[in-house]
Amino acid sequence: MSEPTLDPVVQQALLSNGVVYEMLPCDPDMADTAAFCAHYGFAIEQAANTILVASKKVTPPKYAACVVLGSTRLDVNKKVSELLAVKRLSFADGETTVDLTGMAIGGVTAFGIGDLPIYVDSAVMEQTQVVMGGGNRSSKLLLNPNELTKLPNVVVIEGLAKPK
Repeated sequence: MSEPTLDPVVQQALLSNGVVYEMLPCDPDMADTAAFCAHYGFAIEQAANTILVASKKVTPPKYAACVVLGSTRLDVNKKVSELLAVKRLSFADGETTVDLTGMAIGGVTAFGIGDLPIYVDSAVMEQTQVVMGGGNRSSKLLLNPNELTKLPNVVVIEGLAKPK
């Protein structure tokens, strides 16, 4: 297996925002949250997933990246709809996610996501360390969640996600 690297856009975002992190190699077949945590010995509560949401029936569409713990469920229908001031939202499909972020599902991260709003569930901030996508399926980021607040478009939201 070749030496894992971060996505170049993600790496630039980390560097330009002074983010302190550790890069972890990841078998691409183990990049999805449950498989990654089981294989590499992380608790599901340590996984901070970045999920792209898209408005329905709004032109032009509205998008946001939401960061929630693997042990929670994003409150798309109420909280995120309220934040984006739209009635209907859904999870963006894989194609839209790649088009907007340049990142594959299983590797999406808040770093390098462009100028989209980034909503971070307050429960993420309560963790001492979280593991996030590295912009691809072959790397992950291990960091203190407070590093997320170094990004200019991050807003921490109480109740963005609910327990599963």
